[in-house]
Amino acid sequence: MEVLVPGELDIAQLRRLVDTPELAVKLDPRCRGAIRASAEMVRRATEGDAPVYGVNTGFGKLATQRIAREDLALLQLKLLRSHAVGVGEPLPQRVVRLILLLKAASLARGYSGVREEVVDGLIAMHNRGVLPVIPAQGSVGASGDLAPLAHLALPLIGEGEACFEGVHMPGGQALEKAGLKPVQLGAKEGLALINGTQVSTALALDALLSADKLFEAAVITGALTLDAARGSDAPFDPRIHAVRGQPGQIDCASAYRALLVGSEIRRSHLEGDDRVQDPYCLRCQPQVMGACLDQMRYATQVLVREANAVTDNPLVFADPGSSPGQASGHMVSGGNFHAEPVALVADALAVAIAEIGAISERRVAMLVDTVVSRRRPSSRPSRGSIPAS
Repeated sequence: MEVLVPGELDIAQLRRLVDTPELAVKLDPRCRGAIRASAEMVRRATEGDAPVYGVNTGFGKLATQRIAREDLALLQLKLLRSHAVGVGEPLPQRVVRLILLLKAASLARGYSGVREEVVDGLIAMHNRGVLPVIPAQGSVGASGDLAPLAHLALPLIGEGEACFEGVHMPGGQALEKAGLKPVQLGAKEGLALINGTQVSTALALDALLSADKLFEAAVITGALTLDAARGSDAPFDPRIHAVRGQPGQIDCASAYRALLVGSEIRRSHLEGDDRVQDPYCLRCQPQVMGACLDQMRYATQVLVREANAVTDNPLVFADPGSSPGQASGHMVSGGNFHAEPVALVADALAVAIAEIGAISERRVAMLVDTVVSRRRPSSRPSRGSIPAS
């Protein structure tokens, strides 16, 4: 059982949640007081006369349109239905599982004004394997991931489409088969469910975790290529990288040195080598891969922050120490739903992945090029060595 602590997710836990479909999750009970206090503030707002965006008003250009008190729950239901207009192939189930948990963790921070039933319902869907069918296209993140999150939320209320035990079916049927009951939405809860960056963040995190495995494989095969081509490990000398000072480069050079320790292939051709320098694809591996590593580390920082963020609107700030039954504070409209931080690091990650592929392709090209990859005439390969051509 994995404990979900809102605001304290780290990359190791996110990796476990993505890689282990059967891993059940429970919510840290310490967050429940904040959830109750913010929900109480929304309830009190529905009883007052002051306009509160998305609670007793319309949305977007209809923000000045007041909604009758008896229609507040219906407003949230229609909001979900009207935005579930995505198209294309469904998102992978590993991504959907992560979206469910990111949305639950965000709402559980206690700044969204939803009731505990909403958060518990999302976690129960994850644990019972009720995975909403979310079309891949329909959002650019500028106003939050409205369309895909609407598809995520509909099965929670017994509508939409979900996958249960490998079969696509109506959301209500999936809940029933899993032994779950649909949630009846209250004021603001539909808006809190569809407003946010959890889809963009989950997609970027999934790419990052895959890129991490790709990066590891590329470093290992890079060291193997150096052996196969009878290259020099002098370019990995720590002094070279220390005087530049780029942390990713320093760490990659260290990794290459560690991988080449004890190589019988390298020992077989330490003398009699007439080459002064290796090609860039061997010699510059720490520089290229190190720059990619720095980008990936930056992307990790941003995406972990976003995984812990509260990104809906408006936000509910209950006064510290106020009890759920007498919650006081402020509801403030802002723009945390905008996914620009995720978009920029996703672009940076895409560039890094392309560069990992580019230098890998150059190594392959070198290995099959008889001009630069050839048997050394000065020594006979020792037992177990790999001829270069």
